[in-house]
Amino acid sequence: MSAPAATDHAAEVIPFSRLVRERSSGSHRESEGAGFMHGLLKGEATRDDYVALVSQHWAIYEALEGAEPAMREVPLVAPFLSPALTRLPALETDLAYLIGDDWRERLVLMPATIEYAARIREVAATWPAGYIAHHYTRYLGDLSGGLHIGRVIGRQFGFETNGIGFYLFDQIADPAAFKDAYRAQLDSAPWSADEQQRVVDEVLRAYDFNTRIFEQLSARTAAA
Repeated sequence: MSAPAATDHAAEVIPFSRLVRERSSGSHRESEGAGFMHGLLKGEATRDDYVALVSQHWAIYEALEGAEPAMREVPLVAPFLSPALTRLPALETDLAYLIGDDWRERLVLMPATIEYAARIREVAATWPAGYIAHHYTRYLGDLSGGLHIGRVIGRQFGFETNGIGFYLFDQIADPAAFKDAYRAQLDSAPWSADEQQRVVDEVLRAYDFNTRIFEQLSARTAAA
């Protein structure tokens, strides 16, 4: 009797963008479900609560986008950078509208926000792939759930564009296509399996920072 023909069951190659999404999905849900955001989206938060959130966003994006000039000189990072993603000018316009022209003097940052911004600056200076991990976590989140959050906040507080400019990506006509192109760029990054795991771990770290910020904002609201 002849031996059965050998079959080649090639292992499925999972794109890195899918891998990082799957491995971070639990942390993502935990961050999204944090009490502060749940209350904000359910209409249970105040305008001051929303202003506090915008203030934290400013500090995060000031660190992220403040590193961009140097990051444009890094071949690994440069393809991920797009002027269409830039959020800092919109955040500053939002804060001027929400707080006043002296908003910089009136910002109150949570301890976790300060740590988060410091971590972004650290990886920007020492580890380009780590910077990409934070870039990915923030901007693809902005182009996904962030668009929905902006619509809810606008309805809740009567904002049309003023106050929610952070959530308006007027230079990106098709967010889904933009995200697909971004994920393709992630998939083509020349990272070893070990480096991919480090990037996943840094994405998880970013979600942890977000969750801690929401917890501290909730505590601030409860103490008010």
